[in-house]
Amino acid sequence: MRSLWLMARHEYTRLARRRSFILSTLGFPLLLVVAMAFGFLMARSTDQARLGYVDLAGIIDPTVQPTEEIETPIFPFASEEAAQAALRAGEIDAFFVIPANYRESHQTSLFFEDQAPSGTAQRDFARLLRANLVTDLPPAVQQRLTTGVDLTVRSADGSRAIGANDFISFLLPFLASMLFIIAVMTSAGYLLQVVAEEKENRTMEILVTTIRPIELMGGKALGLMALALTQIGIWGAAIVVGLIVGSQFWPILQGISVPWGLIGIVALFFLPSYALVAGLMTAIGSAVTEVRQGQQIAGIVNLLFVAPLFVLPVLMNTPNSPLAVGLTLFPTTAFVTVTMRWALASIPVWQVAASLAILVLTALISLWVSAQIFRLGMLRYGQPLTPRALLAARQGR
Repeated sequence: MRSLWLMARHEYTRLARRRSFILSTLGFPLLLVVAMAFGFLMARSTDQARLGYVDLAGIIDPTVQPTEEIETPIFPFASEEAAQAALRAGEIDAFFVIPANYRESHQTSLFFEDQAPSGTAQRDFARLLRANLVTDLPPAVQQRLTTGVDLTVRSADGSRAIGANDFISFLLPFLASMLFIIAVMTSAGYLLQVVAEEKENRTMEILVTTIRPIELMGGKALGLMALALTQIGIWGAAIVVGLIVGSQFWPILQGISVPWGLIGIVALFFLPSYALVAGLMTAIGSAVTEVRQGQQIAGIVNLLFVAPLFVLPVLMNTPNSPLAVGLTLFPTTAFVTVTMRWALASIPVWQVAASLAILVLTALISLWVSAQIFRLGMLRYGQPLTPRALLAARQGR
């Protein structure tokens, strides 16, 4: 057991020092910071628009203001000519014209020179206009009309609900699936390359004199899982910090609730899924004689993990279909399918339990088989291990 932990620590520290790992791990938070800074600067530059309006219908009373706070300065003008003069003089950035027949046509005209006002500015004018249109109605009706509809999306059986401010519960499964796929495509490739390279330069022959194959393969897989958790942990922390900071500037990010149930499902399925990836990659690396050959085979194996993306429309329309259930129970597609179905519908408990049990069992078998393939590969140095050769070696021929 001590050799297992020593091998895991060795693989973790060696791979964590690679330039490619450092760049890919820190690149996402840096990209997030740049995107947020750019969005903040754009918001600052566009949301400070000064609007004017010409009310030919006599609807707006300057003393009537909406219940929501208005960020945009809005000025009345007596005529369109006066508003045009203010626009050319740079006193305002745009102005609306409310025609005399607005109550019948429900149409307004927007005039600007260089750039249309931002969505925030147009929203503020719409709030002002809406607040004046409902002044003759009872206060309760005014409140309902000005605040809009509080929409809650529920699954057909009523067990899953997503509120208007809870869109993170819908986006998180897809984000978790994409992070897992990135981990499969990148981090697992490290282990494949390491095993194949150590076979090529015959470093493995030295290692097996001091450590058993199962401890060697298990340690490599454990170190790689710790590496993937480190990378995803940094990415997750960057996303959480981004949401906290962004909520100070964008109201849409306020009031987001954390879907702890989904996070628990992601945590339960990630480790055995990644162990399965590690087992398959080490088995491939142990069976081939060249790194390039192993990468070609690994590319085909990776398709088994991303297969749910090819049937994503089916999963979204019928998340409890037989196809969805089959992908849930199949070990390589379990993680992506379960996380996506969790956001769309309620998954029966027996399916989650069965999927997790099959996944854990398959992951353990893959690690054991990879150790056996590695041992046989050392005995047949320089020769590729075909399925027939593996079967013959296991039967002692």
